[in-house]
Amino acid sequence: METLISKIAIMLVPALFAIILHEVAHGYVAEKFGDPTARLLGRLTLNPIKHLDPIGTIAIFIFGFGWARPVPVNPGNFRHPRRDMIWVAIAGPMTNLTLAILSALLLRGFGLLDLSSIGDSQIYNQFATPAKMMLGFSLYINILLGVFNLIPLPPLDGGRVLTGILPERQAILVSKLEPFGFVLILFLVFFTDVWSLVLGPIINTLVIFMAGDQTRLVEQAIRFLFGH
Repeated sequence: METLISKIAIMLVPALFAIILHEVAHGYVAEKFGDPTARLLGRLTLNPIKHLDPIGTIAIFIFGFGWARPVPVNPGNFRHPRRDMIWVAIAGPMTNLTLAILSALLLRGFGLLDLSSIGDSQIYNQFATPAKMMLGFSLYINILLGVFNLIPLPPLDGGRVLTGILPERQAILVSKLEPFGFVLILFLVFFTDVWSLVLGPIINTLVIFMAGDQTRLVEQAIRFLFGH
């Protein structure tokens, strides 16, 4: 039970920030382009109750990634609906990338402190150990969410970007996949080699690139949380 509580404590804050800020970013950029729907529905807030999806939240603690309730966007309020929707869609993954970079910088900062005289302090180690685990998980989940959401299938952000850049006729054909998109995504991830051959290597490469010599701390956090 104590281990389970420790895992939840380490995962909770990074996971909430990753998925909530992802959705808030969509709504914020949508409003900048003229659509106030998210704000009018109270979704431009960091209050988790406004965003969390029960199944998506549980998935975070089981699989290491999850989702929130999508922020509603009405492209009819945009001056240039197809073009503006690209920016709205890309805002979520870019927010996750930004959070990943911040997590990596803080993780590297702890690495420098570990090499100093402060690193020998018992009080410092009691604080630093869980903090580094949280940052390691934050780096991982934000890269995962950013990469995963860029899969070019609707309803993921990558699918929105794809329909925005394709000629209108082809975009309409792709958009027709949206009702089946989630099933297709689950099939690709769990029943094909897309994860092991494409997504996994991209995620691992980005983790190593950002974490640098602190990559082992990210690996330790993932092993502690998920046993692999």
